[in-house]
Amino acid sequence: MRIITHACPACGTVVAANELESRRVMKCPGLHCEEVHRFDDLEDEEREHFLENKDQYRL
Repeated sequence: MRIITHACPACGTVVAANELESRRVMKCPGLHCEEVHRFDDLEDEEREHFLENKDQYRL
């Protein structure tokens, strides 16, 4: 299993790939940050790996 995350370019808050995948579009959880994150923000290879191994990333 790999840890796949996305760092907010505005505030640096880290968001897990499973959160991005389940919501597809979400407001940054960082305090006072209005940045919007999408599952598509992950690199193609990371998205593909996550979707192919989705059962390993369940909470």
